[in-house]
Amino acid sequence: MVQNAAKAAQRVSVAILLAASAGMVDAQDAGIPRLSDLSDSYPGRAYSPYTNRAFPDKVFWGDTHLHTRLSADAGLFGNTLGLDDAYRFARGEQVVASSGQPAKMGRPLDWLVIADHSDAMGFSEDLAKGSPNILAFEKGREWYAGFQAGGDAGAAAAIDLITNFAQGTMPEGMLDDYSPGATAYASVWERVVDAAERFNDPGTFTTIIGYEWTSLVAGNNLHRNVLFRDGADRAGQMVPYTTQAPIGSTDPLKLYEWLENYEEKTGGAVLALAHNGNLSNGLMFPVDAQYTGRAIDAEYVQQRARWEPMYEATQIKGDGESHPLLSPDDAFADYETWDAGNLDLTEAKTPEMLSTEYTREALKNGLLLQSRFGTNPYKFGLVGSTDAHTSLPAIEEDNFFGKTSGMEPKPGRMLHPFIETDKGVFQGYETVASGYAAVWAQENTREAIFDAMARKEVYATTGPRMAVRFFGGWNYDPSDLNSRQPAFRGYEKGVPMGGDLRPNGGDEAPTFMVYALRDPVGANLDRIQIVKGWLDAEGETQEKVYDVAWSSGREPDADGVLPLVGNTVDVANANWTNTIGASELGTVWTDPDFDPDQLAVYYARVLEIPTPRWIVYDAFRFGEDIPEGAQTTAQERAYTSPIWYTPGSQ
Repeated sequence: MVQNAAKAAQRVSVAILLAASAGMVDAQDAGIPRLSDLSDSYPGRAYSPYTNRAFPDKVFWGDTHLHTRLSADAGLFGNTLGLDDAYRFARGEQVVASSGQPAKMGRPLDWLVIADHSDAMGFSEDLAKGSPNILAFEKGREWYAGFQAGGDAGAAAAIDLITNFAQGTMPEGMLDDYSPGATAYASVWERVVDAAERFNDPGTFTTIIGYEWTSLVAGNNLHRNVLFRDGADRAGQMVPYTTQAPIGSTDPLKLYEWLENYEEKTGGAVLALAHNGNLSNGLMFPVDAQYTGRAIDAEYVQQRARWEPMYEATQIKGDGESHPLLSPDDAFADYETWDAGNLDLTEAKTPEMLSTEYTREALKNGLLLQSRFGTNPYKFGLVGSTDAHTSLPAIEEDNFFGKTSGMEPKPGRMLHPFIETDKGVFQGYETVASGYAAVWAQENTREAIFDAMARKEVYATTGPRMAVRFFGGWNYDPSDLNSRQPAFRGYEKGVPMGGDLRPNGGDEAPTFMVYALRDPVGANLDRIQIVKGWLDAEGETQEKVYDVAWSSGREPDADGVLPLVGNTVDVANANWTNTIGASELGTVWTDPDFDPDQLAVYYARVLEIPTPRWIVYDAFRFGEDIPEGAQTTAQERAYTSPIWYTPGSQ
């Protein structure tokens, strides 16, 4: 059943939208009290339905992926801000950016992961100071001279250094002091952990200790961010894992071994999430073999499923949900697409390469691998994050501080190349003001946020702070949505995003309850879609996108196509109006194509009405022309974590 906003006149209230879902199979398993579960000390039925509630009831906004000057590339591209600056900015304070201009977020974040690169952490700081251990090398002196000169010479030095690192051609011995086992490296990690401890303020602002494992296989991205549930007492016991031989490796299986060793040694908890598969040259989500040539086997799928419960589906270096070549019937698949093989721009995209790079295809291929091995390695929740290398997670379209410090607001940055090689170029205007991670939890603490991530009760947005809920079950009906307590009905009768929908023993199709509230200071909503992937009877993966709720005034045509919502963007004045779209949308939807014998995965996509991209604000403020061919508007969006269906007891 499709239900638009006009038919769903009983709209979901803000208060109820912020009532939570539980990440478990049912209310009893989740420890969620029903209204009848009353304290023995209180006779009769409790007046308040919110008493004794033991489920996630708040959404907390954060970033799993921010870099400071401790990251070699960030420092080399001009970032002068350190750990304290990043935390102060994220919690809402005004700071002075590396470019010398004041900067402040429109709204503070609730939590932050500073994920500086594990490899060569602290190297750029020492290079900037001219440390003797670096100047002892000819290349070190060359880079230092460029760094001191600044401008084009500094940029060239930075690119040369990063290229040498990516290609594994750093001068032998230069990184010895920036590797596990070195006293200097341990000291840098101690600074990282100490800063996180000093700024952690449970209930107000949470710092999650982390780092980015920087696996680049000939320039192909296999990075993972590593996040700790723990504080200094455990996270400080081991330094980050790197890719440098003989201790480190570029193989994710070796990272998983390090994660397991950490938990065994410390008694703590840790997880990893991959990102930017769109720049992995097809290596991020293998189906048949890893880049090492090792066949995908039971060990690989089990280890990846265990250690990677999330994937970063959208960020500054392109949106990673899907690609128009993979999803030709999806009118919204071509969103902020970065069409390059890797950061070196050395390979052209092909459908075969794309099929092992993008989120939706990985979710479908996970079903295929589950049919082979009994475990789905790509059973991940979805988050967005920035990957900003400025120490500033500022990705609001009208407050975008770019990917690198050289791309902070200034005249001409739209045409300042972000990546340029003899193979091609990514212009500044192609960088993406994205994204953030939303976490449903009971409280703003390390433990609560980490646990929500582990159970996949998270969702991604490209920046706007929409409140989104997604439940799957077998007997939702419109009265559940219109009861004014849909979250209660959601987890009592089914599972939330990130959950597994158990077979009910019959042939009836599952029902899904989804609802969304616009960002309070953002744009209205266009529509909610449910994206389904499944494994058909021939063992082939399939997909379909369903429009399930939309703003009033439109109906699907004879072919089932819903008309576009319209566009109120005034490019010349960098403005738009909320005269179209809806402030909230919701529906209960039944899968019309369900087959109880087929593996399936579902997630919701929420689209805003069109709004200006950051380049429109730049053009208005600096009095510049927008480059020819640059996209001026976009429909920002949210992606929920999926709900999976497995037939029988498989």
